[in-house]
Amino acid sequence: MSRIIRDIQRAPADMIAAFAPLGAATIYESNEQSGAMDHTIRPNGWGQHMCGSALTVRCFPADNLMLHAAIAIAQPGDVIVADVGGLLDAGYWGEITTVAAMAKGVAGLVIAGGTRDREVIVKRGFPVWSSALCMRATVKKNLGWINHPVSVGGVTVNPGDLVLGDDDGVVVVARERLAEVLARAQAKEASEAEVMRRLQEGELTLDILGFRQALTDLNVTL
Repeated sequence: MSRIIRDIQRAPADMIAAFAPLGAATIYESNEQSGAMDHTIRPNGWGQHMCGSALTVRCFPADNLMLHAAIAIAQPGDVIVADVGGLLDAGYWGEITTVAAMAKGVAGLVIAGGTRDREVIVKRGFPVWSSALCMRATVKKNLGWINHPVSVGGVTVNPGDLVLGDDDGVVVVARERLAEVLARAQAKEASEAEVMRRLQEGELTLDILGFRQALTDLNVTL
């Protein structure tokens, strides 16, 4: 099998548009509490939001050649999701790769590795979630993999999976499960809106959500 796969099935554009307004936590809950990357994958700056189809990359440690290759074959709306072999102490991504990716319409980057040029990337408005900040240089020597499964933040990501990130972190939904997860997420949003309406009218979470019984079981009365 080729190390670089150009043709993949992407998350449908209508699904990406439908998921985009939703929060990462809502999608995680609606995805049977799965798909949430761990706390080591952190946003580059607060207030950024990203939703797109995964273009997966596996680089050799301290080598970002495959990230440049991924930008070259990316399509608008792709989210580059990169595994760099566990070595965080290198700056795999910076302002130059950001400008190149934005010119191709890339929706964002998720990388289990180091990035640099944080301030200017935030100013440019390009969404990045990474596990480290590091200015140290990389080489461009080794042939890695593009559009093969990767593991990032404790989550297996396949090419074409939906990837959404916000201040809470990054969540991944398998492409074949998008319709069912979307339906649950939209229903959850409607349900929570009703709960918040009742809270504003003076009801308590203990009663609306049925938690009072948990206190009763612990011999606590409020």
